[in-house]
Amino acid sequence: MVQELIHPQSTGASREDLEAFWMPFTANRQFKANPRLFVSAKDMYFTTEDGRQVLDGTAGLWCVNAGHCRPKIVEAIQQQVATLDYAPAFQMGHPGAFQLADRLAKLAPGDLNHVFFVNSGSEAVDTALKIAIAYHRVRGEGTRQRLIGRERGYHGVGFGGISVGGIGTNRKFFGSLLTGVDHLPHTHSLEHNAFSRQQPAWGAHLADELERLVALHDPSNIAAVIVEPVAGSTGVLIPPQGYLERLRSICDKHGILLIFDEVITGFGRLGTGFAADYFGVMPDMITVAKGISNGTVPMGAVFVRDGIYDAFMHGTENAIELFHGYTYSGHPVACAAAMATLDVYEEEGLFHYARELSGYWEEAMHSFKGAPHVIDVRSLGLVAGIELESLPGKPTARAFECFLRCYQQGLLIRTTGDTIALSPPLIIQKHQIDQLVELLTQILHELP
Repeated sequence: MVQELIHPQSTGASREDLEAFWMPFTANRQFKANPRLFVSAKDMYFTTEDGRQVLDGTAGLWCVNAGHCRPKIVEAIQQQVATLDYAPAFQMGHPGAFQLADRLAKLAPGDLNHVFFVNSGSEAVDTALKIAIAYHRVRGEGTRQRLIGRERGYHGVGFGGISVGGIGTNRKFFGSLLTGVDHLPHTHSLEHNAFSRQQPAWGAHLADELERLVALHDPSNIAAVIVEPVAGSTGVLIPPQGYLERLRSICDKHGILLIFDEVITGFGRLGTGFAADYFGVMPDMITVAKGISNGTVPMGAVFVRDGIYDAFMHGTENAIELFHGYTYSGHPVACAAAMATLDVYEEEGLFHYARELSGYWEEAMHSFKGAPHVIDVRSLGLVAGIELESLPGKPTARAFECFLRCYQQGLLIRTTGDTIALSPPLIIQKHQIDQLVELLTQILHELP
């Protein structure tokens, strides 16, 4: 394996001093032997502890859509924490939460006019699943408790999210998870769709598997279907032409709610506010996080259609309609960060800019066709997956080696399995795309 430039001694601490932090989704022993530490960031670049600039090809972790340390967002956070650091969300409120919810509702498509605030994508998913089951119950259809996800879907790490999720490694340690959950097949097919441009032509028929699951479980028992419009964490899987439309039609036919997990695709990733806008398919709920606050303060939300919200607003006026929420729902500092983030998106026209840049990005990504080890390229908007052929008997090793070499030479990428995932901040310039492509191409030629 490539030797890292940064060693434990350069942190000013011994390896033992790094042991207390059990890092998430990380090879802890490998990392702590050769830590990779960022100490600052600005716009498109991180700075490492030894002073190197690293081009951010992943928007942090799919979240820093407006670039790093944007002054307007930083100032809003500073001002808010000095004015109102916290306010309870149970039976109390603060103006910022209502102002933000109203602004988000105006940005969301259709009649997704109600916003339930949470703190992460995982919480957003579990919240949406609970709302779906409770919605059917308050309407007198309490048997609708089954949930349907999709293979190779990622919906966070709550028990609900990993139950409807379809990544084996995320599920295998945690027992039976939620009962009554089933899964659609994923849509990825190298045989039919390798190197497709934008939405592949093959695969819409896979949505019809939902009819099979409905027949198996009976629609009277199914509450909701949840999918990522574009599956991000399993390698940027683009939906086939007509696939999402078919899911919507089947859900409508059987009275099943359709939830879009837009934790990654929300807030400009595809050049539109949401993937629902891009594909022209209206879900019943949308889960968001990440880009809502540009990654600065943890925040997430569930957007809910009018009819779902209204179904709960009955009974005694002072009765709690939904027994669910979090201590930090609509946190004042998170709301301030989100409002400032929306300002930056709007003032700089970043969604439109991303849409205009997407053609250049697509050409750049598909230039990897024919590069060593590359067996597929998938891109849409400003996101891409470059799939590498696995080393025999060593799945994930080739992509991880690529990740290490990229970091060493000044580029941050993300890998999932043997797929390189790219999702840069929406402020990326053409010359930075060229820089990314040149460096990654060079490293692909160096890989074993």
